[in-house]
Amino acid sequence: MNTQPFSAAQLRESVIAVPPLARDANLKIDAAENAKIIRHIEAGGVRSLLYGGNAVFYHARLSEYAALLSMLADAAGDDTVVVPSVGPAYGLSMDQVDVLNDFDFPTVMLLPSRDIVDQAGIASGIRHIAEKLGKPIVLYLKFDRWLDPSIIKSLEADGVISWIKYAVVLEDPMDDPYAKEVMDVFPKERMVSGIGEQPAIEHVHHMGMHGFTSGCVCVAPAKSMEMMHAIHAGDLDTAESIRKWFLPLEDLRNGINPIRVLHHAVEAAGIAKTGPLLPMLSDLSADQVAKISAAVKGMVE
Repeated sequence: MNTQPFSAAQLRESVIAVPPLARDANLKIDAAENAKIIRHIEAGGVRSLLYGGNAVFYHARLSEYAALLSMLADAAGDDTVVVPSVGPAYGLSMDQVDVLNDFDFPTVMLLPSRDIVDQAGIASGIRHIAEKLGKPIVLYLKFDRWLDPSIIKSLEADGVISWIKYAVVLEDPMDDPYAKEVMDVFPKERMVSGIGEQPAIEHVHHMGMHGFTSGCVCVAPAKSMEMMHAIHAGDLDTAESIRKWFLPLEDLRNGINPIRVLHHAVEAAGIAKTGPLLPMLSDLSADQVAKISAAVKGMVE
């Protein structure tokens, strides 16, 4: 695992994969199957891994957190950056940071919540987590106006933000006043598009974000990396053709559930046995899995 301090260049050099987490039939973390997922992603040239919603970190047990971090650190290649998540609850986050301090991850992402929070309280929690960790953390903007740009500006001034994952879903990514207001107070080179390949051209090429995260990259990493390089090179025709290539799987993720579909897609593609989903999520029906299998047929490299 790459333990070097965060550099903004990392956000441009690799698509940031957001993998699922494989578990066995007893819901125990399956180290061997997770290693297969990581090897497949790395084989496509990806060197950044972010473990959050797709890995269902929201519902991971604190008692398994140390083993989970150890598995990720051991499985990742020497030049692969790994970013785990904490939260979304404040108390859980602080306890998880106690565990994280025994490891050398370059940063951690706070999972967002809209329940029992307010903006000033979120900002206070971010400061506490970063201070306890001793490092700036990743800010995940998933909901429109979740944090006012003035608060983001103050957090940046305090040095507690490593980078921002921007993932507010809108029908037209270019018509996004919130994103533009955030970029007025926070450096674009430390922001990434957080919604996969579909809005990446708008966010990266047109708006100036530095890179993008992806779940579908876990199925076809080299293809997603090709799209990233095409965007950076200004070859938008190639980027658009790849965006459309991912669309059948993305349509299923949007139509059913992004996390649950990706979890099954990685297994349907023959990459690894991802096993059952962790409650509070449920597994998909046989008909849904069949549709996923049809979408991923031919995608594996």
